[in-house]
Amino acid sequence: MNCLFVMKHRGNAGNTHAVANYIRVAPKFGHEIALFGDPQPHLPELKFSRDIRAFDRLAYLFESEIYRLSPLHEATMLGSVPKQHRIVFDMDGMYNPVIELDGYDFNHRSEDERAAWAAHYEALSNSVAKPTIAKPDHPRVNPMIFYGYDSTLELPLETVPTKEFDILHVGHNWWRWREVESELLPAFEKIRDQVGEIGFIGLWWDRPPPEGPEAGPQLAFQSDPERFQRLRIKTSEAVMYTDVIRTMSSARINIFTQRPLLHHLKHLTLKYFEIFYADTIPLLMLDRDLVEAVYGPAARELVLPGRVAEKILDALSRPDHYREVVCDVRRHLAENFSYDRRMEELVAALKN
Repeated sequence: MNCLFVMKHRGNAGNTHAVANYIRVAPKFGHEIALFGDPQPHLPELKFSRDIRAFDRLAYLFESEIYRLSPLHEATMLGSVPKQHRIVFDMDGMYNPVIELDGYDFNHRSEDERAAWAAHYEALSNSVAKPTIAKPDHPRVNPMIFYGYDSTLELPLETVPTKEFDILHVGHNWWRWREVESELLPAFEKIRDQVGEIGFIGLWWDRPPPEGPEAGPQLAFQSDPERFQRLRIKTSEAVMYTDVIRTMSSARINIFTQRPLLHHLKHLTLKYFEIFYADTIPLLMLDRDLVEAVYGPAARELVLPGRVAEKILDALSRPDHYREVVCDVRRHLAENFSYDRRMEELVAALKN
C-alpha cells in the first residue's frame, strides 16, 4: 500500500508528529506513506510527494477548516484513486451534528455549515474515521484512534532534575481560556508563593491572532495578559513539533488541557501521548473515566479537576511517587497504543 496524506502543513501545531511516525513505521510493513506537497525546509525529516499516481490510497486529514487543493490536483486525486481507497480523518468533530457547549465551544455555527462539511467529506470518501474511544454515532464513522505511542521517544525520568519551570502548559490558546480562567488561575493564585516559575508556551496567550475574525471565533482566543503578569506567568511562542518533548521536559510538572468540544466527544489528540514522552510529571485536566480508559488505572493519580492546587503541591513534594505512576502509564501506553498497531488499523481501513 502506498498512501498519500493530504493535510495542511504545520510544524508547530496539528498532527504533523503523528504523520511523521506513520512515515517512519510504514516500511516495516512493506508500505510507503508521504505527505502531498513540495518538501518543506522547516520539516526536513518528512517525506513529501506530488506524484499522485504513484499512490493507491489517500488519507485526508481535517481539523477545524476545510483544506482544499487546487482544482487540478483535487481532480487528479479523485480520478486516480477509487473512492473506497480514500479515507477522511475528522480530527475536530466536524462530521457531527451541531454541538454547542454552555454557550462557549462549538463545532458549527449553523446547520448549513454542518451540511457543507458533511457533503465535502462524503464526496471524498465512503468512510470517516474519528480519533475517539466513543461508540460510532453514524454508519459512515469508523472509530480509529490514529495517534500512537513510541516508547523509543521517552526521556529518562531524572531523580534530581534541574528545571526551568515548576509548572508548564504547552499548547495553543484555542478554546482553552474558560478552563484556564476558572480552574488553573485560581489554583495558581492560591499557591503562587509556594512554587517557582510557571510558563505557558504556545500561540495567542498574550494576544489574539493578527488575522482577526478570519482566524476563527474570537471566543476561541480569549485571554487576560494582565492577569498572567500579576501571577508572574511567562509566555512564549509555539515550538516546532520536533522540540515539543524537550520543551515539556524543562518543567517539573506539565498540565494537560483539552478543548471542551473534543473532551465532550472523547476525541484523543497527539498531546495525550507526547506529554508522557517527556521528563516531567503530567497532570491531566480530564475526567477520571476518560483518563483510565486511555492511560490505565494508575493514571487516576494524575487527574486534576477539583483539586488543582493540592495536586500540584503534592506532585512537587513527592516526585518519586509520581514518577512511579508515570512509569506505569508509559508501560500501559507502549503495550496498547503502538504505532505498529495504528499502522495495521490504517491498512485494514483502506484494504477493500
